Amino acid sequence: MPASLTTAFTNRILQGAAASLLVLALAGCSTTKDRMTTGSVPKLTKPVEEMDATELRSATDRLGQAYEKNPRDPVTGVNYANLLRMNGRDTQALAVMQQVAIANPADRNVLAAYGKAQAAAGQFQQALDTIGRAQTPDRPDWKLISAQGAILDQMGRASDARQRYRDALDIQPNEPSILSNLGMSYVLTGDLRTAETYLRSAASQPTADSRVRQNLALVVGLQGRFPEAEQIARRELSPQQADANVAYLRGMLSQQNSWQKLAAKDKTPQAAGDSNTN
Repeated sequence: MPASLTTAFTNRILQGAAASLLVLALAGCSTTKDRMTTGSVPKLTKPVEEMDATELRSATDRLGQAYEKNPRDPVTGVNYANLLRMNGRDTQALAVMQQVAIANPADRNVLAAYGKAQAAAGQFQQALDTIGRAQTPDRPDWKLISAQGAILDQMGRASDARQRYRDALDIQPNEPSILSNLGMSYVLTGDLRTAETYLRSAASQPTADSRVRQNLALVVGLQGRFPEAEQIARRELSPQQADANVAYLRGMLSQQNSWQKLAAKDKTPQAAGDSNTN
C-alpha cells in the first residue's frame, strides 16, 4: 500500500476505531479468570464477554458497591476497574486503579491492571513504565509483553510493537491473543493481507475466543468480502450478539467506497504533483 494511502487509511478510517482496538488487544492479553477473579467479590453469572450492556452495567454496580466497602482490596479494585473499562468509563477506571496501586505498590497483578487502565485512558508512556515495573526478568509474563506491544502500536511504533508480540510468541507459541494482536498491528498500518494471515492463524487455534474471530471478520470485511465477514461474525454467538457485531462491522465498513477512491487517487499522477501546490 502506498505511503499516502496508508496515512489516509490510518487517519480517516481507524481514527475512531484505534482506541477500541487497543481495548480488545489489552483484553486479549489475559484470560477470563485473570480479568474477573471472584473470591470475596460478587460472583458473575456468565463470562464478561457474553454479557449484554444491561448485564455489564448491573455487574459494574455490584462491583462498585464492593469497592466502596473496601477500596484497598486488590481483587475488588482490579475487577471493578476492568468492568468500568468495558463500559467505556476509562477515566473512572484509571482513578480506581490509581488508588488500588497506591495501597498495593508491589502487587504485580495490580501494576499490570494499572498499566492497562493508563493505556485505555491514553497515557501510553506511563502505561509502558507501569507494566514494565510489573514484569520480572527471571519469569517474564507473555501477557504483559503482548500488552506492551498493543501500547506501542497506539504510539505509532509498529516495528517495536511487532517485536514485542514475537517476543511473547517465543514464550507462548501459537497463543491466539498474541497472533490476533500482531494481526491488528498490520491493520493499523493498512497491510490487510498480512493482517488476515495472522488473524486466520489465531482463529484456527483451539483456544481462540470470539474476539479473535471478530477481529478476523473486520479484516475480511475491510477487503470488501462482507458476506464472508458476516459469516465469521455470526459464529458461536447468540442472534442478538451476532446482530450487534454485524451492525458494528457495517458501521466500520460504511466508508468502503471512500477507501477505494483514496486508493484510486493514490495511483494517479496527481498524487506526485501535490507537493508542488501551496
